[in-house]
Amino acid sequence: MAYVIYFIITIGVLVLFHEFGHFIAAKLFGMKVDTFSIGFPPRAFGKKIGETDYCVSWVPIGGYVKIAGMVDESFDTDFANKPPQPNEFRSKPMYQRIIVVCAGVIMNLILTFLIFYGINLAQGRIFSLTTTIGYIVPNSPATKLGFSTGDKILSINGKAVQNWEQMESALYLDNVASHLQVRMVSDGATRVLDIPKGAIKPDEVDLGIYPDHLHAVVTSLMAGMPASKAGVKPGDIILSVDGHPANSDSDVIKYVKQNAKKPISLIVRRDGAEKRFTVTPDSKGMIGIGIVTQYTGPTKRFKYNVFTAIAAGFDQTIGATRLLVESLVHIVTGKIPISKALGGPIRIAQLATQSAEMGLVSFLGFMALLSIDLAVLNILPIPALDGGHLAFLIYESIFRREVPTKVKLFAQQVGFALLLLFMAFVIYNDIVHF
Repeated sequence: MAYVIYFIITIGVLVLFHEFGHFIAAKLFGMKVDTFSIGFPPRAFGKKIGETDYCVSWVPIGGYVKIAGMVDESFDTDFANKPPQPNEFRSKPMYQRIIVVCAGVIMNLILTFLIFYGINLAQGRIFSLTTTIGYIVPNSPATKLGFSTGDKILSINGKAVQNWEQMESALYLDNVASHLQVRMVSDGATRVLDIPKGAIKPDEVDLGIYPDHLHAVVTSLMAGMPASKAGVKPGDIILSVDGHPANSDSDVIKYVKQNAKKPISLIVRRDGAEKRFTVTPDSKGMIGIGIVTQYTGPTKRFKYNVFTAIAAGFDQTIGATRLLVESLVHIVTGKIPISKALGGPIRIAQLATQSAEMGLVSFLGFMALLSIDLAVLNILPIPALDGGHLAFLIYESIFRREVPTKVKLFAQQVGFALLLLFMAFVIYNDIVHF
């Protein structure tokens, strides 16, 4: 149920902002808007106010605003047999039509910026004051490249790194697809790790290295379950399970499941003090806790004012957009397998729920990144997407003649069919990797 709720909230907000962009731009230019729909036809329910039908439709892969005199997702072309009216899309100057088509994407970019701006202004940015590797995923790219647990990274390509966020930016963004020289301290001695260009594959967006001071943190409890009965509380930091260090939520899950119906010792840190609990997992190997992996070490907060937060918000928006565009290029060129890169409704619901469990800021940050995804994907020159409409308008601007309505309608129908097939694929991909 949580998955469903957070999926509806996330997609609902993003689609609402996107379609509102088309809606308000059309209204400002005096165009008649027949329908404002969340979801694609057929219509489920709604209410007509004035000349516009505000509704929710059955196909949950986006939304649309039906503007008079425009071939869109409703496939309505009755207007083509009548003289153009002053309040129709086709009667307006080309620049106005282009703005209306692009307005949804613009609104998603604005939403992303506003979220980043709000987060920066409200809490600033928190930096993890460590560059020491505390955990490496077994058989991960980091292991093959030569990283080891306990390595303290000093600089990357000659640029000093002082916190984990700087280190990640240097590895994944600033020097992407470049030769890397990572200077570090290992077992008390300084060494330089040479990573040749191309050694890190484009689909390896996570090398599998995590900072020290990582622990599993309890986020919720199920009443009547072993952990609740034992006295565990939300916010407790799990240090060990039955004598095994707990560096992540997966560690806790693994050790608890291994001891179904057997008493185990759970050591947690609460308000700076350590506490020990004895719990007995049920027959399914569960103790009734919700957990996330969090960094619990020293941090530093960088505060922004109303002006400096603007620049930071722009930088984050541009950086997220650039990273997505680069990923799309790698997908198209085959460097990233499409099955690894794409996530559908199930994956979105999972990530939305996980981010919400980590707090409002985390959830908003996830929504900001998803808003960028929606913006960039929508502007691709594919029929039935904003980019498809824009491609027709650019063609008409260059060649000074209108694309026949029948061609536009056929393109919309083909594009919509492709979207349905694409949605079926990503849902199947989600289920396979669930």
